[in-house]
Amino acid sequence: MDQAVNHKPAGGPLTTLFVDMNSYFASVEQQEQPGLRGRPVAVVPVVTDTTCCIAASYEAKHHGVKTGTGVGEAKRMCPGLCVVEARPKLYVQYHHRIVEAVESCLHVDNVYSIDEMAARLMGAERQPEQAVRIAQQIKNTLWTRVGRFVRCSIGIGPNRFIAKVASNMQKPDGLTVVVPDELPQRLYGLKLTDLPGIGRGMHRRLVGQGVDTIERLCALNENQMVDVWQSVQGKWWWRWLRGHDTAEIPTHRRTVGHSHVLPPALRNDAQARAVMVRLLHKAAARLRRINYWAGRLSVRISFIDRPGWDDTRKLEPCQDTLTILQAFGVIWSRRPTALTTAKPLRVSVTLSNLVADRCATAPLFPQARDRLKLAQTMDKLNTRYGSHAVYFGGMHHVLDSAPMRISFTTIPELDLPV
Repeated sequence: MDQAVNHKPAGGPLTTLFVDMNSYFASVEQQEQPGLRGRPVAVVPVVTDTTCCIAASYEAKHHGVKTGTGVGEAKRMCPGLCVVEARPKLYVQYHHRIVEAVESCLHVDNVYSIDEMAARLMGAERQPEQAVRIAQQIKNTLWTRVGRFVRCSIGIGPNRFIAKVASNMQKPDGLTVVVPDELPQRLYGLKLTDLPGIGRGMHRRLVGQGVDTIERLCALNENQMVDVWQSVQGKWWWRWLRGHDTAEIPTHRRTVGHSHVLPPALRNDAQARAVMVRLLHKAAARLRRINYWAGRLSVRISFIDRPGWDDTRKLEPCQDTLTILQAFGVIWSRRPTALTTAKPLRVSVTLSNLVADRCATAPLFPQARDRLKLAQTMDKLNTRYGSHAVYFGGMHHVLDSAPMRISFTTIPELDLPV
């Protein structure tokens, strides 16, 4: 198998092996469809020039096409571009096969997204030569069990942060080891935005304080980093960049939501409402699955011919679908009359102010308890008999719309409503 290896077998313990699948959605399509192999491919949510690419093969990336590129622009940049509608269920199925393949070589400690996972190295596995041997075994196993066109880049480092950075140093099909003795100097050739967690907003903040390179970032002391990040997270960054193996920072889920670009046949007021009902059905089911309660509902509609509209409503912490749909009904009734004749393009719903189940107060009133029991019963029926066995009538005529979408940070459960 053709692969690149870039490592220095010198000094210091390695603790983490990070697996990053390359152009994941596009590579799965190339594996499934031989006619797409070696050709530029863009995966899109809906086959229309008004949407954007959610993945691009490396052949397309050579022409400048990337995630977020408009389809119309992508076609101009890359003549002969193959535009493929996304198949989220297929990508989830491949995800589970990939995890199983990696698990057969090394225990997967954390799955961070549909295309990223990390494994902890122990004992002799922490020696660079042994770590590289395991990484090569993972690549070979993926080749034989999943497919030769579903490739990955693997980073090995003294902590999860550095291992993730290393996985991005060589793509596609790379294998990079960064040992503590090389840090932080080994990072100086990268851009600030190559570091996970430095987006456009953080980049502007850093440059505004005179930190325009990784070398200057690493020159800051712990207190200066805390000042830059305006939180204790700056202290963690100082340690990560130097290869310290620190515990994962606990995270709290902030929102559950879904969005959908409407196909032309559904770009009217009534159909947009029906799709939003379906999105709320999915969001509420997921809320119950992950054991959270929501304290706020927000909705947004983008239009083709006018500015977008959004609104929000506070909820008594809940997780049943009927209560959430009632709140949506109130929001919907408040929309400006002029919007009823506009052409909606994209709709989204978001549940926020989340409270974990262990911290939530159980419903006090019989009606609220009955609604929750009804929602939980619907979940059981849909799990047993199929995702559309029981649903609310308002979404009946759009069952084939708003299909499963995959956020890069969550992996949908195949038995949830889709």
